[in-house]
Amino acid sequence: MGKQKVFNPFDRKEIGEVELISREEIVKAIDRAHALFLDRSRWLKKHELKSILEKAGKLMSGRIEELTRLATDEGGKPYQDSKAEVLRAINGIQVAVEEIGNIAGEEIPMGLNPASEGRMAYTLKEPGGVVTAISAFNHPLNLIIHQVIPAVATGCPVIVKPAEVTPLSAFNLIKILYEAGLPRDYAQCVLCDVKDADPLYTDPRVNFFTFIGSSRVGWMLRSKLAPGLGCALEHGGAAPVIVEPEADIQGALAPLAKGAFYHAGQVCVSVQRVFAHEDVFDAVANGLKDLAEKQIVGDPHDPRTEVGPLIRPGEVDRVHEWVKEAESKGAKILTGGKKLSNTTYAPTVILNPHDDVKVTCEEIFGPVVCIYSYTDFDEAVKKANSLPFDFQAAIFTKNIDRALEGVQKLKAMAVMVNDHTAFRVDWMPFGGKEQSGLNMGGIPQSMADMVREKLMVIKSPGLR
Repeated sequence: MGKQKVFNPFDRKEIGEVELISREEIVKAIDRAHALFLDRSRWLKKHELKSILEKAGKLMSGRIEELTRLATDEGGKPYQDSKAEVLRAINGIQVAVEEIGNIAGEEIPMGLNPASEGRMAYTLKEPGGVVTAISAFNHPLNLIIHQVIPAVATGCPVIVKPAEVTPLSAFNLIKILYEAGLPRDYAQCVLCDVKDADPLYTDPRVNFFTFIGSSRVGWMLRSKLAPGLGCALEHGGAAPVIVEPEADIQGALAPLAKGAFYHAGQVCVSVQRVFAHEDVFDAVANGLKDLAEKQIVGDPHDPRTEVGPLIRPGEVDRVHEWVKEAESKGAKILTGGKKLSNTTYAPTVILNPHDDVKVTCEEIFGPVVCIYSYTDFDEAVKKANSLPFDFQAAIFTKNIDRALEGVQKLKAMAVMVNDHTAFRVDWMPFGGKEQSGLNMGGIPQSMADMVREKLMVIKSPGLR
């Protein structure tokens, strides 16, 4: 089938290649996973799963530098941020290990009416079946952790297809799991042409499908799911932030800049739309301008770099087109608004772009933040809620009543108070609604989705 070449997104040098497999080989991978699931004699016991995952975590802990450099090489996230991703990935495995002990059923009361006398009932939790996953590029190790490790922890055979531009960390993780003692049919990493990937979500032997990527692709795939196949979709958004007049502006600026420019804005919950009250608009705008201009953009392997490349040169062109569209329709480019190279873009602050331009109404996925002035809180909420996204939002305020009002009124699955929209820890629920996705991620939440609940009812004359 050929090879998929992998390039460093900063200098476009080739850093590796991965074998592409055919549709028939995808089906064979499902054959192997399903055969394992049907043979209960091959199922790993909970203590075995814990032992394997603990060993995998230890192996990764001894290879932090290697894993960091690989993630930086293929994903372009600056070295320090990639290292934080690796440490999160290791912690994510530990979260899954701890959660294994929480996978338990419960007693269902009987004897509540004459028909249920003489019975006792309990629910059991067991592996639900084959899990398949299609992943995105922007966190080449940690996204795979979130899709693969919950499946392994619940005893479900899993097949993962990483993004074609960042597959190396995923294949490396699966090798580490094998090294830790996981049987090969329990976890398989595959790469194929998009047209050959459809068995991963159309084969009726698949029990659960997890997708991270664009809403256009995610909803299209969901429309093709085999009957009865459960799924979780994680898309993106255009995360809104409201900054109230009494907020601690100096304390807000650093997290807002971090949320906007982290990984060059290539994060599904990046700070994108900041609604600042007219009394603090200039302070917010100029403060973010100053921080944007201080960002060090360049080689992600340079420990000084804060903003690395976009994943492809074409993305630099797209972001620039969107910024110029906003400018042509009256927005002011306060700073940035230019290509620094064919792979990097200047951190950009835009003031009051029009409601119908792309930087306002679509996900930028680049190092660009838009700031809008408002006078009335409810009007700011209305604008923040105006897009068909529902993921994470934020409000900065010292007023507890206003904070609680914002939490209630903002259309989001999570609202951060006095923090940026990109905050996440791996044990919390994480996901969106509307165009932003379906069902929740987070390692414990994914594990709950991947098991099935079975009811056992025992009838006995010895029971009263």
